[in-house]
Order: sequence, then structure tokens, then C-alpha cells
Amino acid sequence: HLLLFLLFIGPFNCFASYSRATELFYSLNEGLPAGVLIGSLARDLRLPTAGGQHPAAPQPPLSFTLASHGLGGQYVQLDNRSGELHTSAMEIDREALCVESSGATVLAGAAAVFSASPSSESCLLLLDVLVLPQEYFRLVKVKIAIRDVNDNAPRFPVPHIHLSVPENAPVNTRLAIEHPALDPDVGTNGVQTYRLRDNYGVFTLDVEENESGERTPYLIVMGALDRETQEEYVTVIVAEDGGTPPLVGSATLTIGISDINDNCPQFSDSQLNITLYGNSSLGTHVASVHAVDMDLGSNAQITYSYSQKVPQPSRDLFHLDESTGAITLSSKVDGDSPRLHRLIILGNGPGCIPAVITVLVTIIKVMMRPPEVVPRFIANEAEGVVYLKELEPVNTPIAFFTIKDPDEKYKVNCHLDGDGPFRLSPYKPYNNEYLLETTKPLDYETQQLYEISVVAWNSEGFHVNKIIKVQVLDDNDNSPVFSQQLIELSIEENNVPNAFLTKLYATDADSGERGQVSYFLGPDAPSYFALDKTTGVLTVSTQLDREEKEKYRYTVKAVDSGFPPRESIATVTITVLDKNDNSPRFINKDFSFFVPENFPGFGEIGVISVTDADAGQNGWVALSVLNGSDIFVIDTGKGVLRAKVSLDREQQSSYILWIEAVDGGDPALSSTAKITILLLDINDNPPLVLFPQSNMSYLLVLPSTLPGSPITEVYAVDKDTGMNAVIAYSIIGRRGPRPESFRIDPKTGNITLEESLMQNDYGLYRLLVKVSDHGYPEPLHSTVMVNLFVNDTVSNESYIESLLRKEPDISIEEKQPQISIEPTHKKMESASCMPTLVALSIISLGSIALVTGMGIFICLRKGKKHHRADENLEVQIPLNGRINLHMLEKKPVEISNI
Repeated sequence: HLLLFLLFIGPFNCFASYSRATELFYSLNEGLPAGVLIGSLARDLRLPTAGGQHPAAPQPPLSFTLASHGLGGQYVQLDNRSGELHTSAMEIDREALCVESSGATVLAGAAAVFSASPSSESCLLLLDVLVLPQEYFRLVKVKIAIRDVNDNAPRFPVPHIHLSVPENAPVNTRLAIEHPALDPDVGTNGVQTYRLRDNYGVFTLDVEENESGERTPYLIVMGALDRETQEEYVTVIVAEDGGTPPLVGSATLTIGISDINDNCPQFSDSQLNITLYGNSSLGTHVASVHAVDMDLGSNAQITYSYSQKVPQPSRDLFHLDESTGAITLSSKVDGDSPRLHRLIILGNGPGCIPAVITVLVTIIKVMMRPPEVVPRFIANEAEGVVYLKELEPVNTPIAFFTIKDPDEKYKVNCHLDGDGPFRLSPYKPYNNEYLLETTKPLDYETQQLYEISVVAWNSEGFHVNKIIKVQVLDDNDNSPVFSQQLIELSIEENNVPNAFLTKLYATDADSGERGQVSYFLGPDAPSYFALDKTTGVLTVSTQLDREEKEKYRYTVKAVDSGFPPRESIATVTITVLDKNDNSPRFINKDFSFFVPENFPGFGEIGVISVTDADAGQNGWVALSVLNGSDIFVIDTGKGVLRAKVSLDREQQSSYILWIEAVDGGDPALSSTAKITILLLDINDNPPLVLFPQSNMSYLLVLPSTLPGSPITEVYAVDKDTGMNAVIAYSIIGRRGPRPESFRIDPKTGNITLEESLMQNDYGLYRLLVKVSDHGYPEPLHSTVMVNLFVNDTVSNESYIESLLRKEPDISIEEKQPQISIEPTHKKMESASCMPTLVALSIISLGSIALVTGMGIFICLRKGKKHHRADENLEVQIPLNGRINLHMLEKKPVEISNI
């Protein structure tokens, strides 16, 4: 809601008679987004606007301007025309911007100082706004009160609060908690209450508020405390504010119960009964008394003393340690000493009545003295401990022992008691002298300490034990021992530098420095392996590559620190495990295969060779055809490329395939290669005659046609290539009034008139034209009938068509057309008739044409018998037989793989 205060200070006589100062007061919550309306200056100042009460009078436009762009101007946006104030994009945080002052909360960093605000909790934003033009000039003081919202939870300054309460604190004792929670919010949004999550039935909290409004929690004791029962209470103190919803903060509260001297020393027994032999030596331990005080520290300190009732002779005979309560024999028992001593001992504590215990000591009189054992040590001895080096020879002397009776009345015997390689034997010729010596070498690693006793007894049964400890000194007699002589390791290739391999461990049974082991690499170890001298950690400093080297084998040494040092050797074998880090590699980037067409389906076109440097599954390679898989297939294992169907060069002369090789790794790696398959042409297509289109068509030839004139042509094509597609034309059969009148060009197929036509040459001419290619090894051919009708006109077409429908009787002329072709294929030996032609020309120059025709005919007949064997690609036409003029029979030719 908008709170508006209009305060007119009075006329401000400056330059305009209407100028005056005005103060506006607004309030808004902190944290509002940009664009929230704070107030409208024009409306709240009741300034005239365009279209008001006097629309006829022109109104100058109003202008609103901030007098300064200080800190306050960053949080508001002022519309210069309408005078509306809105919040800006910079969010207002009351706790960050305002600091506490006496009587008011002022915007941090504000330059202006103003009078007390309407509320002591207000945070004011001060703005100076100028209103123009001059006739409406005003200086408007805008105060914006920032209202607090509950956006901060209470927070204790420390996470753990410690409080000490004496165990004798009376009920309702109040103890202030010195670290109350803080909440930047104000008013009811600040800290209101405190509580304990667990009060253990003996504590509660109260809150006191001082004059400045600060709330301090107090711990109140609600029950009796006893440190000896429970010395500490741990709970959680929770602070809660008054916001909606309320926010809380917590800290751990540890309540320690301090000790007071509320307990006194106590003995567990009231009396001890002790028996002491009269021949006991000075310092003999008689008894010990012990009292317990449940308090702590100085409150639990106990001292021991004799009661005044203890007579002085008993005090002189028995010494009481005032700190430990130990009673020892302080003087020799003689015949005049009492046989019963009543020792009353007090356990004294600070501020306490002493605890009392009675010790009754009964002394038994002894008439004889025990045997004496007097040692004289040969080996090194200190405080009853004899030191011997291990590996000392057998019969090493340790000590002499003199055994005697102090009263010299009884016979004394002795023997050695205890385990160990020792022997006690009489040392002759002396009486009562005994020698202690070793019976075998000592081994420190087997046993370091022996405890033996020299036992002496007399005939009356009195025994005396002289205990001797033998400490074996270590010598460097053991080499380090590896836990394994052969250390087998493995690591994946492409490891990180300084990768950990293993930690070598060798033990040395010796002690001290002699047992300290250092580790070293053998001379055969590669330089990129490192072995920590102290820890035995073996690492590799570089990346290993299995494809470069798969196994490493070298020695390591363990050396102790003895003198001279001893060492042992172990062998390390490292197997580098394969990772799929190599893609399959084709031996060539591009493969080219030349295959004859009509190659049988699933025949072997070629072998695609591919390798993978990885091992195992990572090195297994599968091949597949990426394109053309409906025609081609590849053997994954052998790499054999095959075609599923027979290939026809005339349909497609070449194929480009992409072969992918994928290894068996995870993830898999792959590579591709380009395969080019070129089909080699074989002569499997005879020439196809395109013109004339039918054996039944005919052409009118006028008798006036001049010799040498072109009449028509035979046009054919061959789907094959190269020499298999070179076509030759020849007339192999003729019929008509004068059939030799027409000639065909063997290269072009053009038919021309050779001689002038006479009156008696009129009629139908039928020429059987053979169209043959130059294929190898056998040429293929087709035939077509060329019909020429020599006449001035065609007056009766039906008559001509009837003639055409009759089967002609045509004599076959086996005449091979002669065409010079470069380059030529392999010459057929049987096809060369030049010698015969030369011979015939010499014999009969006058009849060259006739003899030449006969020679060609004879040569061709011989050629058929020589190279065709049982196969015949030519049309077998009897001289007077019927001719199939449409399609001549062909037989396929087998061509081996190239």
C-alpha cells in the first residue's frame, strides 16, 4: 500500500512565485523485482496534467528529474514525463544496504542526513526530484522506507557452544549462553524464541530481552546434577524468528558438569592379613593398600599415612609409601621384634574424613639361613642380563657360580633350571664352584632372550633361585629374502607415466640396521623402470607399447645395511597387456582387380589383405562391403572378394567398392579401403543391325542411277569394346537379274552401284549381308537381307511384298572382308592367304578377280578346319537350303580368369 505524507514547508520565494518545497513519503518491501510502481509524483503532488480541468488552456509539459544520481538513484527509475517512480533492475536488499543508527536506519553510503523517521526500524532511501517548467518548479524530497521481509534465518556465530555447570548447582540456576543467534532481519522477523531439542529432563531455556531489544537465551537447571553419574550433556539449541513461515537456525550445545569435592577416599577392604618370614631381606615388598576417590583432579588426590595408634617400632620396621600405599621391609627382623604388627593406615583426601584399613603382619621365625649363590660373570653383564653374540662357538663360558651354606652346616646342591643351549657343571678341582657355558651356537633369529635359573638347595629343603637373563646379540648372518623369487606382473599398454607396477617386499631376519633392506634394479633393467630404494615401489616412467615389446624380464636386488652387506636377487617379468589402440591396416589404400566379364558367380575376384597390430580379440578383423553388398560379398576370415552373380561389362564396366575392416576391440576400431573392379571385355555380343530394321523392307533403285552412286547402307553396332567391337561388312549371298551390280564397303557398310543398269536388269535384288566383328578368339556375326527393287516406279507394292515373303534361293559366298585395323590382335595362321593369292596372281594375271575369289574361298574353308575344331560360330547355309535371316546361333565362349 502506498503511505503518502504531504508536508508543505511554505512559500519558497526564489525566482518563481509558485515555487515551493514538498516532501513525499513512500514505503515498499525489500527484494521486489524491477518495474514495481512506487508512486506517481504528478498525481501525489496534484499537479495539472494535459486534458485536466481547463482543457482549453494549453498546459506546458511537466518534467521530472533526479537532482543527483547517487547511490539512491540506482534502485529506482523515474519517468521524466509522468513522474512515476518504479523499482529498477538492481534488487533492494535491506540488510546489505542499511546500517543501524540511533533512532533510525539510514541507507549505507547516503550523503544526506535527515530527521528521525516514523519508525525506529525504518531504512530510508532519500531522493531529490526537480519539477519543471518554472511555473511548476518544485524541489521534492522523496523518502522511501524499505520494509523488512523475513529473508534471513537466525544463525549462531559459532557452530559449537560450550557451557560449564557445577554439579552442585541448585535447581533454577540461570546461566547465560554467551553466543546468542543473530538475524539480520528486524522486528518480528528477528530472533524471537529459543528451544532445546533434548533437555534430558534437567534443563530448559528462557529468553530475556534488554532495553535495546536484544534477546539473550539463558540455560536453567531444572534437576539435580551429578558429575560421577553423567559428566556431559550434548544437545542442539534452536533459534526461531517470528516470520511467516518462521525460519530457524541451530548450533550444538555441550553442557559440561564441573567436578566438586563431594566424594571421599574409600578402601575396598577393611583389613589385610599378611605373613612374612623372619629371614626376609631388606626391601621385601610386604603389601599394598589402595583407596579410590570418585572425584577428579586435585579433588581425587589421595595420600597414605599411619594412624597415630601405630607404635613406633612397627613404623621403623615397615615403610609406607605415602603416594602409592606400598609397604616394604625397612629394617632387619631380629629376635626382639614382635611377631604380630597391627598397621592402621589412613587414606587422606582433601576436605575429607580419612578412610581406614588395617594390615595385620605376622612374622614367622626362621631358625636357619638359605644357601647363597654368588655369580661371577665372564661374559658382558649389566643389571642381571648377560649379552652374547650369536654364532659364538660351543662351550663359550658365561659365568662362575659359587654355591655355599652361610651356616656351613648343610650340604648344598645346585642345578640349572630353564630352557636353552646352556649347561651348568662343577668346575673341578674346586668344591662348590660351577661353570655356566653354552652347548651349541646361539641364533638371534630363533630366539633373542633366554631366562634361566641357578637353583641351590640344602639338605633341609631350603631353595634359592638366581635368575639370569641371556640376551642374544644380532649379527649380520642373514641375507634379505624376497617373498617371491619370480615376480610376475602385468600392465596394460598406453599406461600413464610413472604408473605403479608393484611393491617389492623382502625380509631380513637380522635386527637393527642389519635388517634394513634397500632395493635396486639389476643391470639388465631398462632405464625407464624405477625402483624406490626405501619403499620398494616399482614404477614405469613412460608409456609401454605392446606392439613394440610385449614382455620385459630383468632382475632386482635387495641389499641389507650390515657390514659387509648381504644381498639377494629376484626376477621380475612384466607382460604388457594389449589395448585396442591400433586400427586394422590394409596393405594398400587402393586395390584394383581386372576380371573378365561373365565371370562365374562366387568366383574369386581377389584377396584383400589386412593386418592389425593388436593381439587376441583386439587383433581379430572382420571385413564387410559398405556399398554394393547386394552384388559382392567378402570372406571375413580369408579376405576373398567374390561376386554373387555373373558380371556383364555391357551393363556396367567397372565397380568401386569400399571395404571396411573392423577389429574385435571394445570400442572397436576400423579402417576402409577403396576397391576398383574393372571388367575385361570378352566377345560375347554379335553385331546388332540397326538398319535396315527388317528383312522385309526394300528400296527402289532407279535404272538411271549412275555407277558408283551410294544406294543404301547397312548400319550395325557391337556392345563389346576394342577389337571385339570392330565391325566388317560383306555380301555373302546374292540374287537378282545381275546381282554383282552392287558392292558393299567392308568398313562403312555403304552399298553402291558398280555397273550401269540395263533394260534387262530390272527386278528385285536380294543381298545377304554378313556383319562380323573382330573378336578373339572367335568372331561373332549377324546377317541381314537387303532388298533392292530396280524399276522406274513402284506400281504394285503387294506384288513386291509377295516376292519378299518367298524364301530366296541364294548361293553363299564365303568371302572374308579385308579391313586394315590398328592395333591388330594376334594374327590367325590359317586366316593368312597371301602366299596363295600371290601364287595365283603369277599364274593367271588375266583372271585375277576369279582366281582371287576362289583362293579366298579355299583359304576360309581351310581356316575353319584348323581353328574351329567342333565349334562353329558361322551360319551353316546349304547352297540350295533355306536360310534363317533373323538370328544366327551362337555358342558361349569360356574365358579363364585373368
